[in-house]
Amino acid sequence: MIIKGRVVSKGLAEGEALVTKDAISFLGDVDPKTGKIMNKESDIFGECVADKILIFPRGCGSTVGSYVIFQLKKNGLTPKAMINIESEPIVAVGAIISGIPLIDKPEKNPTEIIKTGQKIKVDADNGFIEAEG
Repeated sequence: MIIKGRVVSKGLAEGEALVTKDAISFLGDVDPKTGKIMNKESDIFGECVADKILIFPRGCGSTVGSYVIFQLKKNGLTPKAMINIESEPIVAVGAIISGIPLIDKPEKNPTEIIKTGQKIKVDADNGFIEAEG
């Protein structure tokens, strides 16, 4: 299955999807020292974002979240790529300064059709996602 979207931060990645229907505030929801989701109300609580294709609707919260994403990069714990329904500036800036491929505005809602653990390819040079199945 191919899903077209808008390129926010260029790059190519493939790996295992980590999907949540919740918005993520990188300041408070993600531990930059471990890469784990700390928000106990999240449906991916305790999961590590490192080396995953992180799929979530949008970011939220403080602008410091961009720097938390960059801290994940410095600690070797970034997602391989991110996919949003609609990126806001916090996640977009974090992805760009950290070199994380990011696509948003997909033609189909990825939080409804892609499952955690599914193998995903992200081509954020040409604006598409390829999901097995």
